[in-house]
Amino acid sequence: MRERVPVPVVQQGRGARRALGVRVLWGGAEVAVTLGLVLLLLVAHQLWWTNRQARAAAERTVEALEEEWGEEWGKWGNSDLEVPSSPSLPSSPYPRSSPSTPPSSPSSSSSSSGGVTGAPDGPAPRWNQAYAILRIPRIGVRVPVAEGISKGGVLNQGYAGHYPRTAQPGEAGNFALAGHRNTHGEPFRYINRLRRGDELRVETRSAVYTYVVDKRLARTSARDGGVIRSVPRSEVREGYGYRAQGYYITLTTCTPEYTSKYRLVVWGTLRSMRPR
Repeated sequence: MRERVPVPVVQQGRGARRALGVRVLWGGAEVAVTLGLVLLLLVAHQLWWTNRQARAAAERTVEALEEEWGEEWGKWGNSDLEVPSSPSLPSSPYPRSSPSTPPSSPSSSSSSSGGVTGAPDGPAPRWNQAYAILRIPRIGVRVPVAEGISKGGVLNQGYAGHYPRTAQPGEAGNFALAGHRNTHGEPFRYINRLRRGDELRVETRSAVYTYVVDKRLARTSARDGGVIRSVPRSEVREGYGYRAQGYYITLTTCTPEYTSKYRLVVWGTLRSMRPR
């Protein structure tokens, strides 16, 4: 009697499902790695490349302003004409001009330029125009100051932006500025390190204004418009700010780092003015 040999049974369904599962997992892993690389490139672009571009562009603008001002004063000095004097630059270190009306909120990025006051040493700057240089020796900052706080035209260029309708350098009232804390040059990244007595120097075509840090507000609402009024005083944090008219400077930036939820504020007062 012939012995029966068992026939092996191949379970095709289970093996196929296992192979399909492996392919799906492998494909998912490839997608995850690709997305990770893309995100890494985006982060590198934001944190490194935008800083590099903005800092280089801001430095070129500073150099162009210094060269322009130097050439103008050189022409005046080599001519037989008397160097013109501005009635808004008196011998006193404190110019006598009226404070201007500020916008309602430091978080605004509107592109309207209505109501911009003229600087003490010239006509009103054009929208997005770099017209001054801010130096903060303690933290190594040297950046252009441009009119307005639009992202594309000012802040993302690595500039400090002048809040429209706040005072200009040296004017009575509040010369209020905004700047990025992270990315795009991040000129205000370390203003939290400023202490009472640190100098904030603002250079214009005809004068150098030296302000001195006086007060600091570590965190307030992004809509706390009081911090940039002519007499700066927080509308959110009681007891922070001033009560009397004066010659103020305000620096504002986002906080905590890499967020825009709150605002960090540094205030200073004008100590001296030196004609160029």
